[in-house]
Amino acid sequence: MKIHLIAIGGSIMHNLAITLQKAGHTVTGSDDEIYNPARDRLESYGLLPHSMGWNPSRIDTSIDLIILGMHARIDNPELIKAQEYQIPIMSFPEFVYQQSLDKKRIVVTGSHGKTTTTSMILHVLKISGFDFDYLVGAQLNGFETMVQVSDAPLLVAEGDEYLSSCLDRKPKILHYRPHIAVITGIAWDHMNVFPTFKSYKDAFSQFLSTMAEGGKVYFDESDEILTALVRDHGQHLTVKGYRPFQAKEDEGTMLFDSQEIELDVFGEHNMANLKAAYLVLKDIGITDNQFLDAIGGFKGAAKRLQILVTGDHSALFQDFAHAPSKVKASIKAVKKRFPKRKLTAVLELHTYSSLNKEFLPQYKDTMQDADQGIIFVNDHTLQMKKMAALSDEEITSAFGDRNLRVIREKDPMETWLKSQEWNEHNLLLMTSGTLGGLDLNEISDLFSKR
Repeated sequence: MKIHLIAIGGSIMHNLAITLQKAGHTVTGSDDEIYNPARDRLESYGLLPHSMGWNPSRIDTSIDLIILGMHARIDNPELIKAQEYQIPIMSFPEFVYQQSLDKKRIVVTGSHGKTTTTSMILHVLKISGFDFDYLVGAQLNGFETMVQVSDAPLLVAEGDEYLSSCLDRKPKILHYRPHIAVITGIAWDHMNVFPTFKSYKDAFSQFLSTMAEGGKVYFDESDEILTALVRDHGQHLTVKGYRPFQAKEDEGTMLFDSQEIELDVFGEHNMANLKAAYLVLKDIGITDNQFLDAIGGFKGAAKRLQILVTGDHSALFQDFAHAPSKVKASIKAVKKRFPKRKLTAVLELHTYSSLNKEFLPQYKDTMQDADQGIIFVNDHTLQMKKMAALSDEEITSAFGDRNLRVIREKDPMETWLKSQEWNEHNLLLMTSGTLGGLDLNEISDLFSKR
């Protein structure tokens, strides 16, 4: 097939382009801006557009399919041209589902932990020699791409609740119709799409309704809101609640029956992610021994409480945490893992929700376990997203901590970090952005000598 991807530079979209080309399809794409690592990866496969921007001349009747990314708007000239030619148009979740009609489908969703849980499942399956397709929102060790579409009998997908595309306005998770699902928890997010908590919860109740009679759902039973939702909307399904594996958090070990398993991931939230992954893997035929043999080698997903540098007296962590529940869990995990070390936590407000004055109070007390905290908010980001300015007072008041430091530019951030003594002191950087272009290699040097 000849396939054109509009908004090819997205994290999933550029990986999908690569895997489609490797499968033998003729692939082209377009975008208005493409950043690394997507830019370099697309260029290495000969898939980087010759020029940035939208050009309707790229669209002709020889194209068999358009895959439309969420970044493209309804007035996109390439999209309009494709509609005029009546070329089939799909969002990427719709395309992935259509390619998996004859497969057993496993979907991991929820407000937090879905990338890590999906990654754990993929890691164990790969080590155990299973044949499977996948979709996951982070780069993993041992996996060339974040998406694979083949003739494998199994699909394991991370299910995002965000909208599918400008034409396909339903949450991505409503496409996949899984046979087995995990829901890790429910905490309000994406306020620009779900203006109320009820509308956000409704996305997950609809997800349950898409599952066929007798499907299986594993859910975190410590989440009372999720437990009630599964009870009310999962009556046609086989449902099972789970609790985290027990662990010695300050030693980085998981307790499994009478065994202590050393891990590279830690924190109660990751022990819950592990339990969900274990239950799914057991359901599809992975033995306890296979699970234990493989999971000790799991290094985590990129930017998910990832250790960038560690020494005898300090460590630098990078985390994708941006929603309130994720921020609180990540800070708690690092503090419990290293209880004798001081912890500085940096959070970038970068998403539409986190930059919204009405949503900001959801962050109240989320930073309280850190010894000192920094909120990074870039005024350029606010302008680009056409959002109202946020004063320092509004931010610290919403977080319930007037001792928080608010920084708005990269250079003052670097200066402040370099002024600190990083002895018996850890740094946790939490962002779905770039912290204004902060040079992580330069910051890593502060820790590499410790």
